[in-house]
Amino acid sequence: MSMIHKEVSNFSVQAFQNDDFNTVTKEDILGKWSVFFFYPADFTFVCPTELEDLANKYEEFKKIGCEIYAVSCDTHFMHKAWHDASDRIKKIQYPMLADPTHALAKDFEVLIEEDGLAERGSFIVNPEGKIVAYEVNAGNVGRNADELFRKVQASQFVYEHGDEVCPAKWQPGAETLKPSLDLVGLL
Repeated sequence: MSMIHKEVSNFSVQAFQNDDFNTVTKEDILGKWSVFFFYPADFTFVCPTELEDLANKYEEFKKIGCEIYAVSCDTHFMHKAWHDASDRIKKIQYPMLADPTHALAKDFEVLIEEDGLAERGSFIVNPEGKIVAYEVNAGNVGRNADELFRKVQASQFVYEHGDEVCPAKWQPGAETLKPSLDLVGLL
């Protein structure tokens, strides 16, 4: 079943950000764009490369009004320990959400029940709290922050210009498509 247009359920989780612990709730994501970036676990191999890639692009995400939320089934204490031990993770300024109860992983349908870990899932959530784009990869395939950024920009454009769509490889400023009313049902 598709997750497109699914509204994120109410949640309240602990987070580690900028050497501090805080609480993040559904209320915090409403009114702005968000990316929920699920990864299997702290202290692993592919995860720090992805999270560093995202950290290097974080300022650009903030400039377009999008918050990044890294999410694993680890605790916020584990996030801090990993941050303190890893040069790559020290670069992260976005919130690292703790999901030890698996509430978020279940809601976004990325929980690997038998392992208690999340798949690599990237979810773009609009200001209404609804998923507008997502991708889930096997645990051994890393993601690309540049492509995720492009997808957020395309999602924002379509949200603001509902009668236009973005073709493959669309970048801001490039031509969009305006489907005819006869073809709308074929999209």
